[in-house]
Amino acid sequence: METTTESAASGAAGLRRRPMQRRSAERYERILNVCAELLDEVGFAGLTTTAVAKRAEVPIGTVYQFFADKSALVHALAARNLQNFLDRLVRRYGETPPGSVEDVVDIAIDEFVDMRRTLPGFGVLDFGAGSKWSEADPRDLYLLDDSVENNTAVARRLRTLTPFLASSDAGEDQVELALRVAMEAADAVLQLAFRSDPDGDAGLIAECKKLLVAYLGQYYVG
Repeated sequence: METTTESAASGAAGLRRRPMQRRSAERYERILNVCAELLDEVGFAGLTTTAVAKRAEVPIGTVYQFFADKSALVHALAARNLQNFLDRLVRRYGETPPGSVEDVVDIAIDEFVDMRRTLPGFGVLDFGAGSKWSEADPRDLYLLDDSVENNTAVARRLRTLTPFLASSDAGEDQVELALRVAMEAADAVLQLAFRSDPDGDAGLIAECKKLLVAYLGQYYVG
């Protein structure tokens, strides 16, 4: 069975093939890891496939076996970041099923903040918002699913993970829309938090949580 991470990565624009053998899979992951490191060091504009191949200690042809170009490489990394976030939520919600909107928001924001603080390249790329790069690409918005934007795909996952986010007055489509709005709002506030402080301004992070709890509280079925 294909894992969720493989599913996301396989949908990344420009990805030529997913490695099947262990040695190839290790090279593939090493290339993505190096890409993340270099994004922190030189940014998207300074990133080159040649530099990635050199640091990953693989022939440049190996990079092109998996990725059509630099953008495809970065798209795959963004897809991995996005799926990593979803996998973290699945694990946390599975360990301690959330019983309130506060629980949902705390876990989701805490996991995002931890990724921003600890994952190489995440501060530059996170889930691939094209407007952040010098070469914006609308494909960045369709990393998980070719038919819907990333936030819509994530909202659908979140809705299935948190079934109590519903009410007699709001159907599934309305809850999904609310989650999308909440995610857009959170993204804006958290970007501000990390512009203000490299580790994330604690006050802004706390306010972000309050904002989401207040907005999503109307959809909570207790």
